[in-house]
Amino acid sequence: MSGFLGQVRALPANAFVRAKPDPTYADGDDSTWTTIDWPSLTHTEMVLGRGVNVVDSGGPGPPLLFLHGLGGLWQNWLLNLPAFMGTHRVIAPDLPGFGGSEMPAGRISIQGLARVIDALCERLEITDPVVIGNSMGGFIGAELALAFPTRVRKLVLISAAGISAENMWREPILAIGRLMAVSTARVGVKQLPVVNRPRLRRAALQLVIRYPERLSVPLASELVVGAGTPGFVGGLDAVLGYSFRDRLPEIEVPTQIVWGRNDILIPVEDAYEFQRLIGDNARLEIFDDTGHLAMLERPSRFNALLADFIAE
Repeated sequence: MSGFLGQVRALPANAFVRAKPDPTYADGDDSTWTTIDWPSLTHTEMVLGRGVNVVDSGGPGPPLLFLHGLGGLWQNWLLNLPAFMGTHRVIAPDLPGFGGSEMPAGRISIQGLARVIDALCERLEITDPVVIGNSMGGFIGAELALAFPTRVRKLVLISAAGISAENMWREPILAIGRLMAVSTARVGVKQLPVVNRPRLRRAALQLVIRYPERLSVPLASELVVGAGTPGFVGGLDAVLGYSFRDRLPEIEVPTQIVWGRNDILIPVEDAYEFQRLIGDNARLEIFDDTGHLAMLERPSRFNALLADFIAE
């Protein structure tokens, strides 16, 4: 197994070597998101015959659409949504098969998920949102910009999938993904004292977050709610089974790429490849000492970057 993993992609030399993070790491304010009445902003929309759980702040402001990654849920944006709710209409769905959303009618695919998001925008009467996607959500966001080019006003890709996946060995990785999904469901991650103990929090989240022990207990509790969702294996299959590299130069909307230099799941080299392929419409920001969830690990910096990008 170690030989296989080595052939897929060698981890960065500093993947698990961590120094003490600087003061700007995990500088989010729980007192903001914990005081918002999220249930009042959450409802189910019937989209292409299936229920999609969505947070929608409503209001007349320009729309921002946030798309989470594989194994995530809308709570992945808890440190970002409140920063824009006063000036924008913020929308954050659970993708089909994740969080509170039903599985799609057929096989999960990147193209199918993009169609769901397009149909959701139609249902919510959203014409041209700024689309912000992390990991698989970035993959879907970019596909949305390609398949429905008039739907997206601007695009933000945070450690987006879609580049290095084409070089991975699909079947063995899917087998590993199935084992992970089954073990997570059986163990019941939600019931473990993971979030209360810094060392266990690191063990559970270190593949996606550089310093999991720096996250607050309330925030970490929200992140592990998404463990064991039924769409995980199908989503992994979708990420591994589709490539849009040759079409990326067709993206014409302004695109902001954001990446953690220490991302273990998707290498930072992919950031430069996205920028090269999208071309003059893309610009890149690398966050040092940061993992796969830059928007949660460096929320103040990310929110400021996003605000500037939206305003331009």
